[in-house]
Amino acid sequence: MSWQDVTEARDVRAVASPLESARFGLTVERVTVPAGSGASFAEVGAAVLESAADVVVLRYPAEHVGWFAGLTGLGGTAVFADSLVYWRLPAGAGRAPEPVPELSVSGPPAPAEVRELVAAVFAAYGNHYLANPLLDPAAALAGYQEWASRAAAGGGCLTLEHREAGEGRPRLAGLATLEDEGPRTEILLAGVVPGLQGRGLYAHLLRAVEERALARGATEVVISTQGHNTRVQRAWARYGFEPVQTLLTVHLVRSPLPRAHGRDPLPLAGER
Repeated sequence: MSWQDVTEARDVRAVASPLESARFGLTVERVTVPAGSGASFAEVGAAVLESAADVVVLRYPAEHVGWFAGLTGLGGTAVFADSLVYWRLPAGAGRAPEPVPELSVSGPPAPAEVRELVAAVFAAYGNHYLANPLLDPAAALAGYQEWASRAAAGGGCLTLEHREAGEGRPRLAGLATLEDEGPRTEILLAGVVPGLQGRGLYAHLLRAVEERALARGATEVVISTQGHNTRVQRAWARYGFEPVQTLLTVHLVRSPLPRAHGRDPLPLAGER
């Protein structure tokens, strides 16, 4: 979900999500309550009840903490699916690391390399789809790969290359996929491959994004992640990003929930 959807959209209504519907084999619609919209719970409830989708992915500002109780009374099943936290950096204000000779930045790699990088970086990422047993986790990861591939095909992708001492050809160490919208550059996905994490490489990836944003005249860089992902949020804070908005995510499911895809059901109280 883009920054523009969160901050600038005004209508609270269910919008079809054809890519998610095709990916999961269910009809999926999204309802987003933008920050500062002043929307009431009655409006949100009406939008949900008017939808005939199998799954409605609802996102609303976290300050409406009491809404979830009302959502459980709309029929079907309400599944809490974590939160989405947005951070912002004024372009040029980042605490960028000094360049190092073993790292270099390039543009979009080949499509197969994009998919391979995303699979490596985000295989263990706890996205909101994992809360819903109707949705296949493998299909969720494939969705991230498709998302990154579309951004790369449009030129919105940077890759970080790393060369170990004594190695000839550098290897792909991470990627950032981007969307440019007026004065803003939004980082859609960004990460470093597991074998190279913990070495400070991620800050160099952020520096490359910030430099690209400045080169095109952008005034800010924005990024988001699931609320539980505190490790990457610490990295953003060190770089100079500041948190600006949190949305709660709820999946509203029309039918009873079955056994999870490839996941054992949680034991009931007393079961072992």
